[in-house]
Amino acid sequence: MWAPLFQALSFSEVCAALATFVFFLLSLLLVRHLLKQRRPQGFPPGPTPLPLIGNVLSLVTEPHVFMKRQSEIYGQIFSLDLGGISTVIVNGYDAVKECLVRQSDIFADRPSLPLFVKLTNMGGLLNSKYGRGWTDHRKIAVNCFRCFGTGQKSFENKISEECMFFLDAIDTYKGKPFDAKCLVTNAVSNITNLIIFGERFTYDDTDYQHMIEIFSENIELAASAWAFLYNAFPCIGILPFGKHQRLFKNAAEVYDFLLKIIQRFSQNRTPQKPRHLIDSYLDELEKNSNDPESSFSTENLIFTVGELIIAGTETTTNALRWAIMYMALYPNIQEKVHHEIDTIVGKNQIPSLENKPHMPYTEAVLQEVLRFCNIAPLGIFHATAKNTIVRGYSIPKGTTVITNLYSVHFDEKYWSTPDIFCPERFLDNNGRFVKKEAFVPFSLGRRHCLGEQLARMELFLFFTMLLQRFHLHFPPGTIPNLKPKLGMTLQPHPYLISVERR
Repeated sequence: MWAPLFQALSFSEVCAALATFVFFLLSLLLVRHLLKQRRPQGFPPGPTPLPLIGNVLSLVTEPHVFMKRQSEIYGQIFSLDLGGISTVIVNGYDAVKECLVRQSDIFADRPSLPLFVKLTNMGGLLNSKYGRGWTDHRKIAVNCFRCFGTGQKSFENKISEECMFFLDAIDTYKGKPFDAKCLVTNAVSNITNLIIFGERFTYDDTDYQHMIEIFSENIELAASAWAFLYNAFPCIGILPFGKHQRLFKNAAEVYDFLLKIIQRFSQNRTPQKPRHLIDSYLDELEKNSNDPESSFSTENLIFTVGELIIAGTETTTNALRWAIMYMALYPNIQEKVHHEIDTIVGKNQIPSLENKPHMPYTEAVLQEVLRFCNIAPLGIFHATAKNTIVRGYSIPKGTTVITNLYSVHFDEKYWSTPDIFCPERFLDNNGRFVKKEAFVPFSLGRRHCLGEQLARMELFLFFTMLLQRFHLHFPPGTIPNLKPKLGMTLQPHPYLISVERR
């Protein structure tokens, strides 16, 4: 049909026609994208976006800090344009509670961002859409944490046993400066591994250590500018360069590794007699094999295991690394913790959770670390499950919502001098521990962290056993970088610590 027409045109005329068509097509795409950048009627206000990329460049460094500052201009609820993705930012405790608690079902969905779709196909547990799939996976995870973890009286002993492996590994440095990140990561991840696999991994298991390193790298890459650009322009996925390609390569490598270890730990399985989470999941997979609407699958098992390892490792690991840093930074606080441990536990008894109610200062220190260091400042992005109104603003169904937990923990309405590291804020005049309403490191609502109880157990036992045995300080002449390393979680920059037997 088109052949006679092109034969009648010269080569230059054909090139000109093709160039005109391409220009016209690109213009349509540009106009379409610019229309997407228009705020819907009644949508929260926000800073003026740049054409095409919107406000993405503002999120390159410390996005949580940028969002809090913008809330001082536009109010606790405002909007950002993430390259054509209209996003609502929620700041301050009152606004976060209004959304995640008072409208918990509406704000319990996840946005179908291209990056999430690419990495997990919106399956698994943490990134799954709000519905039956999420409910089923949340239920099995909660049951497994109870049956194989925190619900077992013996599980505290298993954490204490891992603590001993950890402390003995530290002892091998004999007071010489070292970076504790690798040891802390391996020790913490093993607690979650006991629930998922029923076993721990040795600290010299290079394959497992490599996987944990990839997980940690992906946590950083997922919050990079390239990740935001990929969400806005998925077409850049064809580019052979960029951090998003590294993210995808890592994810594929982890997927293959997890498939192998799931197959390994499911060997010799007896149906309906689960030994760990993998067995329990396979039981559900078989039970629902004839249900076409079931979300249980091998792929979702892999995603769930990977997400639980990341969630169970990254946050608690970074909390402990921050705690170690701040004890060395504030020797007077460390001395008070030492004194409380010696008084309540003694130097020869193993700390236990029964000691926790009698150790208000130690608990206050851990709470202040979580508040001040904001391990997961933006949590995991939410989305609205249906149209809603918050403080007079109309937020359509499917809108991406970011809850700025950093702004909650630095909300001047609830915290005096929030920029100061002060454990005493969690104590009353008589030195008793006081709970704070605006303390939400594990988020709120339907999607709050299901591993909160486990994380609190780990933090207390690892921290008290570490300080019972050791005195922490920085090597002479070294000054740590107190600014966090940006990612989906905030972790310390690498630092050396010296530990000496008390």
